[in-house]
Amino acid sequence: MADHPHQIVIVGGGAGGLVLATKLGDRLGRRGLAQVTLIDSALTHVWKPLLHEVAVGTMGPHNDDVNYLGHARDHHFRFQPGRMEGLDRERRELLLAPIQDPEGQEAIPRRRIGYDTLVIAIGSTSNDFGIPGVAEHSLYLDSYQQADRFQQRLLSLCLQIQLRPYRTAGKVLHIAIVGAGATGVELSAEMHKALRHLVDYGLDRIDVARDVEISLVEAAPRVLPNLPERLSKATEAELTRLGIRLYTGESVASVSATGITTRSGRFLPAEIKVWAAGVKAADVLAGLDGLDTNRINQLMVHDTLQLTRDERIFAIGD
Repeated sequence: MADHPHQIVIVGGGAGGLVLATKLGDRLGRRGLAQVTLIDSALTHVWKPLLHEVAVGTMGPHNDDVNYLGHARDHHFRFQPGRMEGLDRERRELLLAPIQDPEGQEAIPRRRIGYDTLVIAIGSTSNDFGIPGVAEHSLYLDSYQQADRFQQRLLSLCLQIQLRPYRTAGKVLHIAIVGAGATGVELSAEMHKALRHLVDYGLDRIDVARDVEISLVEAAPRVLPNLPERLSKATEAELTRLGIRLYTGESVASVSATGITTRSGRFLPAEIKVWAAGVKAADVLAGLDGLDTNRINQLMVHDTLQLTRDERIFAIGD
């Protein structure tokens, strides 16, 4: 008889990891058949598709979050804060990076967490494809912190416009969103909606139709390229009706502090640049203790989602 219950460790508390930890905790953890541990670098979870609403301010930053510690208590699993920085497959241990406090001091040192079964569900991050200037000058929507940074940048620019003693001719705020998949399309429409209500907050000198230009840039020949063409055409018609400028078939060559340059030579001025053009798996997965990955760092799996080089490890999600 085993000295301890089966150790199931799940890395990543996104939609996949959190749901899995909840179900395993309710089914196995509650009866002592396994000890389930969820690890995430944040203390709360928010559903990633809602981050565009947080970014533009139409949803409060804590309206839909889940506290991992409280949720773990209610569903019979354990939660440990941490970020995976390595793996020791021979000893079956997960390596966690040290955690720093808000002042930059080490609060929790490096740790090793043992497992019998490991599930890697750390999701994806934005992929800049090595294009010059993207990382330095673009905003992303991969996390709460990035969505909050976006909102602060937008509000700061709107306040500057509101407090100007004069009005300049033409558009005074340019927003360029690169990538017309679901995130880019939803963000552009939500942005238009949010800016229309600025007057409700006293920013009455900004009129979205007169003062703001929102551009959506997509390398594919149509928006929502992974969905049926009829949905793409209907979406394009609605975005055009809202006044959002569409640039399809345009690949980005570079991004600067003042705007975006496409490979065709077009320059789009933009005070706010949002990168939503593609994803890749986290860099930590590349070469992770000999595991197979593809060109965007995704772990290679069998149909069972077990890794090709280690049947004790599963990978789910992006």
